Amino acid sequence: MSIITLEGVVDHGEIRLTSNVRLPENTKVYVIVPDMEVEQVARVHTPRLAQPQYANDFKMEIIEEPPSAGL
Repeated sequence: MSIITLEGVVDHGEIRLTSNVRLPENTKVYVIVPDMEVEQVARVHTPRLAQPQYANDFKMEIIEEPPSAGL
């Protein structure tokens, strides 16, 4: 396997090579981004019920309490 290094820039979401090189369609490439920190984003997964027929057991019930006397 031979490896070459090409420089490019991201332009409107696409990588544009700065040198005048044409790569064949479907060429496998690896992108290395120097000097950039990537912000970590938390991802919250939605829980799934193993048995969806029991979904009604988890319905939210809102109970309004009367205003506290004197507080």
